[in-house]
Amino acid sequence: MQEIRFGIIGCGLMGREFASAAARWLHLANPRAKPRIVAVCDTNPALMDWFTTHLGAVQTTTDYKALLANPDVDAVYCAVPHVLHAQMYPEILAARKHLFGEKPFGMDLAQNRAIMAAVAAHPELIVRCSSEMPFYPGAQKVIDFVKSGAVGEILEVEASFLHSSDINPDKVINWKRMQGVNGEYGCMGDLGMHVLHVPLRLGWRPETVQASLVKRVSQRPDGKGNLVPCETWDNATVTARVPTDYGHFPMVLKTWRIAPGEANTWSLRVLGMKGSAYFTTKSPRQWQFMHYQNGGSQAWQTEDLGYTPLFAGITGGIFEFGFTDAIQQMWAAYIDELAGGDAAGFPCAHPFEAAAHHAVLTAALTAGKENRTVAVDYA
Repeated sequence: MQEIRFGIIGCGLMGREFASAAARWLHLANPRAKPRIVAVCDTNPALMDWFTTHLGAVQTTTDYKALLANPDVDAVYCAVPHVLHAQMYPEILAARKHLFGEKPFGMDLAQNRAIMAAVAAHPELIVRCSSEMPFYPGAQKVIDFVKSGAVGEILEVEASFLHSSDINPDKVINWKRMQGVNGEYGCMGDLGMHVLHVPLRLGWRPETVQASLVKRVSQRPDGKGNLVPCETWDNATVTARVPTDYGHFPMVLKTWRIAPGEANTWSLRVLGMKGSAYFTTKSPRQWQFMHYQNGGSQAWQTEDLGYTPLFAGITGGIFEFGFTDAIQQMWAAYIDELAGGDAAGFPCAHPFEAAAHHAVLTAALTAGKENRTVAVDYA
């Protein structure tokens, strides 16, 4: 089996998730290739101890340029704060390393355009953006349902990513609440790729947007006994107008960091004249759908899916799929592409999709701040 050697820049939560997925690669039944982590980098040396403890001998460095100079590294997973994307992503590509980057691929539109120029300069490299939720089997069922034409003319689409991690005003501030590091998008930059990945993949490109932006927690403790400004938006509800051959339909995009009672919920609902479909990670083993014929009954059906991922695993089909499985499936798709495959027909989010999502978020930011409808500029 082909082996692809990875370096990780940013050894926090998602860096560890990738390492865990790689360690469980034998869980996949027939992968085309497998990853091996050979180098890790973080400005905090203590974070790298976890990797050396669990992976053994790997290169460790606080200088990402030293990792990029390592000839044993084929591809890089970069999971750093948004403000660093525009600097690091082009340098990774200039070092001729394949790149799997965390969203949003730049802190703002200008930074994303710099990244896209670097992507265009290296067409030989495979570059993808992290977005794991569509790899749930139920999400794939909704996607296939839409692609089959079963929906008919669309009435409305709603895509959401909701969690309540910031509902406690006593939570110590982190970089995602700092505009200079996270960007002015706030929650939209943090969660926007999650809600726009599938709509953009299905060709639903908003023409205009309106947005309600919410900032409920204006200051947070800094962990040193002080209160400091909390600068970014907590919640955003974006209503988009999407053109089709049969007219426009509304699409509602929700990126909420303060959603009472929600631990980490991704959902997609598509309502149409001939069929409708819905999936939520609250019910990870199920999806709901409806077929409608003129004059007929309107009844939602619920199907239990169990463990039925794009990339087969050793888990029996009657068991449940979860978040760590979605992470591994996303990585399986990327590594399959690196090995010459087609990602089982569903590649990870493409840089051009990340660029389109920046166009939507930029328009939504203006719409929310100025309380008006704004056209989306994809130029």
